[in-house]
Amino acid sequence: MSTIATLRARSLLFVLPLVASALTMLPGRAQQAADSGVITIESDVQSADNSTGVVTASGNVRLVHAERGLVGTSRQAQYFTEEERIVLSGDVDVVQADGNVLRAERVTYLLKEERAVATPEEGQQVFSQWTLKQETPAAKED
Repeated sequence: MSTIATLRARSLLFVLPLVASALTMLPGRAQQAADSGVITIESDVQSADNSTGVVTASGNVRLVHAERGLVGTSRQAQYFTEEERIVLSGDVDVVQADGNVLRAERVTYLLKEERAVATPEEGQQVFSQWTLKQETPAAKED
């Protein structure tokens, strides 16, 4: 696998916990939320439109999942219930306690496919930074 493909795969693994965490806040997922810890979303405005099935948080969006040591910020977060899709947009910045970082203009997570896509602003790139864990060699048996 190429370095770019590896980084993309790792980026997806980094984004998935954030998006999965956001799901625990949705109605009907109360037990899942209880099992995975408390998630807090702060924003200037939050709304839900039952006719379209879209839940929106906008303006200085900040998502905290303390149990996973994860903080995400963006200008807007939307959950599209019909398509089972979550979109974080506008200066998306996700940081984990262990130092992993993901920055993009937009991150889309397709729940049914368990697939995430991070896209940059036009003419820019997605940025990710990872702290790689060193594997310790197994002790030799005598």
